Amino acid sequence: MSKVIDFQTDPSKYRHWKVEYDGEVANLFMDVDEKGGLFEGYELKLNSYDLGVDIELADIVQRMRFEHPEVKVVVMQSAKDKVFCAGANIRMLGGASHAHKVNFCKFTNETRNTFEAAEVDSGQKYMAAVKGACAGGGYELALACNYIMLTNDSTSSVALPEVPLLAVLPGTGGLTRVTDKRKVRRDLADVFCSVEEGVRGQRAVDWKLVDEVVANSKFDEVVQQRAHDFAAASSKTGAKGISLKPLERKFSDDGAITYSTVEVAIDRDGGRAIITVNGPSEPAPDTVEALYAQGCDSYLLRTARELDDAILHLRLNERELGLIVLRTQGDAEAILAHEKLLLDNADNWLANEILQYWKRVLKRVDMTSRSLVALVEHGSCFAGPLAELLWAVDRSYMMLEEFEGDNRPLAALHLSGSNFGTYPMGNDLSRLATRFWGDPDAVDALRDRVGEVLEADEAEELGLVTYAFDDIDWEDEVRIFMEERASFSPDAMTGMEANLRFAGPETMETRIFGRLTAWQNWIFQRPNAVGESGALQRYGTGIRGEYNMERV
Repeated sequence: MSKVIDFQTDPSKYRHWKVEYDGEVANLFMDVDEKGGLFEGYELKLNSYDLGVDIELADIVQRMRFEHPEVKVVVMQSAKDKVFCAGANIRMLGGASHAHKVNFCKFTNETRNTFEAAEVDSGQKYMAAVKGACAGGGYELALACNYIMLTNDSTSSVALPEVPLLAVLPGTGGLTRVTDKRKVRRDLADVFCSVEEGVRGQRAVDWKLVDEVVANSKFDEVVQQRAHDFAAASSKTGAKGISLKPLERKFSDDGAITYSTVEVAIDRDGGRAIITVNGPSEPAPDTVEALYAQGCDSYLLRTARELDDAILHLRLNERELGLIVLRTQGDAEAILAHEKLLLDNADNWLANEILQYWKRVLKRVDMTSRSLVALVEHGSCFAGPLAELLWAVDRSYMMLEEFEGDNRPLAALHLSGSNFGTYPMGNDLSRLATRFWGDPDAVDALRDRVGEVLEADEAEELGLVTYAFDDIDWEDEVRIFMEERASFSPDAMTGMEANLRFAGPETMETRIFGRLTAWQNWIFQRPNAVGESGALQRYGTGIRGEYNMERV
């Protein structure tokens, strides 16, 4: 699977989903094109999905936020008879590389988390209307919705059959959501996750696997009534959305990408990608009306979209670049002015959506399995949401004092109030609280420095950067770090970094990414699942997998 995967799409290109808008309610239909797989070698039967199906879903969820803020309830349902969704396509998983399987699961997890959080973040409640078989990743789609309705007939059930059928785990948070979100009793969850046929009817309600079961004869009617009831109870106010125009991107022969505010340079010999985020070239709008007029061209929204696309591209298409270097250049005060408009008008739907989108993009950075380093150079603009990048990375290096021949403004950091909770991590803490876990006094002391210009010596003393080096040592120290990082095992680096990045309390989100997917990552490499006689390879042949029964 070496083709370049593009995460940009739009409604005119959808092959697998259809949306019908009915005022405050949107009906989202899964209607997967069997012949529309992202790669050759499998058919997407029974509404099974691959990464291409999920790229479309992620785009729909994003556009629902920005282009259709009038929507209060989204009803996810199937356009096919007798099947809601059969989950991730097994032939695709059986033929995919290990890296693709893992990155596929990570992206689907992030997409599920996005529409799961839409009710709290944006006032958009997702409902699942399940008719027919709802198995594996199909039930995980429903689990990420905040209300599940199941029709009461002989063919409709919910199931997580991965363990008995495929010798793997549900890859998109299923186990965790069953216990942590649905609060299914542990022994009943054990039964549910061990049977192929799943659970149907009233038992599914009794076990808390769904919220409501409705007679098949009146299911569609009750679903729409429930959706309009939820919409009527919502406090979300209607608004006219903005259009998310295609990103402007230019790809070079060497793999470099140039966007309007973001640049991605590639150093293949050094095994790294260098992302530079440039500050705004235009002043911040004076009012939310002016922000609305700018639409998706407004600086912070445009930059978030471009950074998001760059991170996803590197994840899936440049897997041998083990180090991502994050730089900024521009006017920090200008960034803070753009952010201040959003923060001062956070009750405005568009300002709120841009802030929420930055939260999601920064979480995407947190979850990227590459070594991350930030270089705070002269002329940098780590401020507002860009300052969060400094505490998302594994290490940071900052220029100290003047450098010979460098006429840019001295490297400096700018704290703002947003750095103390506007963009929380998956552990529900700010990155500063996570950085100084166990030392709340240090975080409180930093609050007193909001609005100050912090140059390298102070930034290092306050613990905001890892190292500060002068003109004599800078080049050698940065070079040694990068060469050392490139020499380490990528497997060990992935495990080390993932464990160190999320200090503090465990949440459903950290459990999904840090525990469930870590186990799945390991299981995806085991011959019991992916070997020649493993369950994934033998699925559909009528012959069960052969297992090495040694417990590890």
